[in-house]
Amino acid sequence: ALTELNAAVKEKFRHLRGRIQELEQMAKEQDKESEKQALLREVENHKKQMLSNQAAWRKANLACKIAIDNSEKDQLLQGRDSLRQRKTTKESLAESASNITESLMGISRMMSQQVQQSEETVQTLANSSRTILEANEEFKSMSGTIQLGRKLITKYNRRELTDKLLIFLALALFLATVLYILKKRLFPFL
Repeated sequence: ALTELNAAVKEKFRHLRGRIQELEQMAKEQDKESEKQALLREVENHKKQMLSNQAAWRKANLACKIAIDNSEKDQLLQGRDSLRQRKTTKESLAESASNITESLMGISRMMSQQVQQSEETVQTLANSSRTILEANEEFKSMSGTIQLGRKLITKYNRRELTDKLLIFLALALFLATVLYILKKRLFPFL
């Protein structure tokens, strides 16, 4: 039973480690430094929690192995004692094994919660990354529109200047013509 629980716990640790690495990779890919730092802090918290879970698991494993070794030593030293003493030893062994199993199950539950929390964090990060990419695409398209608008405004400003110059030249030509006609009519001898 202990070996099976240990295998299950190792598998949970492996899965948790993979999820933490995914979260760390996504954090490194963030554009905003504040989001990147927040996610890296979250990764560190998950790593610390995983390390404390591993330490607790090792302690529980060690305690279980010590209890099993002690019970085997007692059985060897006791030899053939009465049936009641064996029954008491078996009950205490069963109780200690049960306690250790409960602690291992608690560690397994904690690890499962950590994995679930990591998955939710990765999902949130993926959603925010998708939103950022969409906003970036929209920004690029708006940037192109703004550039086009700027070019059109510059073109209209040049055309307005050209129109003013042509109007001024036409007015000058008109006034010169009027002055010429007045001069010929009023002062024909000049």
